[in-house]
Amino acid sequence: MGVSTWFRLYGVDLLTMAAMGALGLGIYEADPAPTRSFPIYNTDGSIVYPQFAYPLRREIVPIWAAALIAFFAPFFFFCLFQIRRRSMLDLADTTMGLLRSLITAAVFQVFLKWLIGGLRPHFYDICKPNIPEGGMQHGNGFRMIMYDRSICTGDKKEINDSLESFPSGHSTAAFAGLVYLSLYLNAQLKVMSAHNPAYWKMILFFAPLLGATLIAGALTIDEFHNWYDVLAGAAIGTLTAFVAFRQTFASVWDFRFNHLRLPRTSSLFVRHGINNQGLGDFFTYYPQNEIRSSTLPVTREGGWGRGAAEATVGAPGDATVLYGGGSLGGAENGMPEGFGGANARGIGGGPIGREEAGLPPRL
Repeated sequence: MGVSTWFRLYGVDLLTMAAMGALGLGIYEADPAPTRSFPIYNTDGSIVYPQFAYPLRREIVPIWAAALIAFFAPFFFFCLFQIRRRSMLDLADTTMGLLRSLITAAVFQVFLKWLIGGLRPHFYDICKPNIPEGGMQHGNGFRMIMYDRSICTGDKKEINDSLESFPSGHSTAAFAGLVYLSLYLNAQLKVMSAHNPAYWKMILFFAPLLGATLIAGALTIDEFHNWYDVLAGAAIGTLTAFVAFRQTFASVWDFRFNHLRLPRTSSLFVRHGINNQGLGDFFTYYPQNEIRSSTLPVTREGGWGRGAAEATVGAPGDATVLYGGGSLGGAENGMPEGFGGANARGIGGGPIGREEAGLPPRL
């Protein structure tokens, strides 16, 4: 696929990403939407909510560092795996999926911060409340014991930030990028598949999840977020990562297909679609002995790259019916022998016999 064709197919995505980024930045810079009331002292002079009275500390992981890790850690592996996949189109599409996850998660969480928000654990320290003598006459709510930000004497920008605790932006970014990376590693290394892989692959699969959890957990140590802020951010980031990965690849968990990129044949700038030829590795024709590298995962264990024996095995819950067909075709569509094709059988086609799939006959 030429560069101009790629931009025609993905131009709307790029424009949408730019618009979403501008929208997210605008909301991020805006003052909190709600006017929040909060108590300060009990009638005996004690602090009502000591969980919001922590001192302001430096962040262990700044937000810019969390964002860079969320993008560049996955991008490093995308580039590294091109040693075997050898496809700039594969690199571009996989990176676009990552950006979809990160940008969508970011805009989602800034909307929640702006419209819902909440008090950070160091809110009182930032607010520096100054309650006049006879303060109950200056409050609101029942017996005038509630106050709003008008009693705060701290820096306005810091007060705005301390009123937007929910959800955690660090957690959202970390999980949006690093969960996507874990799914990618699982697909390329076949961590969960039809054979028992080397243990280091399992470690590598969990490493991004550990990284995301550490970034999120650090926020409860430096008291920048409450635990529920972190949990909500992790949920948002994980959800966008799963959806973005599934938009980019043929499956999330099915080990036979989750390394195969889905093609795009039309867009706003390509109304009637374009030929399959050159659209990538999913539908492009290659002779049986010239299987394109990017139709295979990075790993070569389990028979991948040598007849793709693993692709014919399957497991409960997979996307296709085993031993009766629906999943097996041929290498004429740029996929390993034993993979589904876009012909009369396989992907989009009917069943295939056990003998044709290289399986023993039923007893």
